[in-house]
Amino acid sequence: MRLYHFSDDPGIVTFVPRAVLVPSQRTPGREWLNGPLVWAIEDDFDFLYHFPRECPRILIWATEATLDSDRATWLGSRRAAAYVERSWMTAISEAVLQRYELPADHFENLGDAGMWVSREVVKPLARVELTDLPSSLASREVELRVVDSLVPLKALWATSLHTSGIRLRNASGW
Repeated sequence: MRLYHFSDDPGIVTFVPRAVLVPSQRTPGREWLNGPLVWAIEDDFDFLYHFPRECPRILIWATEATLDSDRATWLGSRRAAAYVERSWMTAISEAVLQRYELPADHFENLGDAGMWVSREVVKPLARVELTDLPSSLASREVELRVVDSLVPLKALWATSLHTSGIRLRNASGW
């Protein structure tokens, strides 16, 4: 397993733990996740971050608990799908991201969609520049689906698919 952090900054020499800019509601006992941490994503789920940082998106994929009917309706034979608003397509097409590989030691698994955190300063092992995000998603078997609004997709959370919403505060009408 490999761990990554995505950024638009090509000059990061060390990752220093920092608190999140917009704290999230956390379940009791997990409030510490809003505190100073270095966040990483494991390679199987890195497609969650093949987007400009502030781009609102909804990503879905099947789990062991996914019903065949939900898989057929929403995914078909695809591994995953990513929904974005049409107004973000230029930014997605023009974005340049840096994928930093991080050492796995000192990271703890959150047990949620490949997310890991470290409370320590982390030095990256390598950096790769990503310039064609739609192709990058396609290579990860993730279908990019463009919609006018993400709001009608709120019902995805009621399916048996894993549904992940990122930066939804930036979605039109959310």
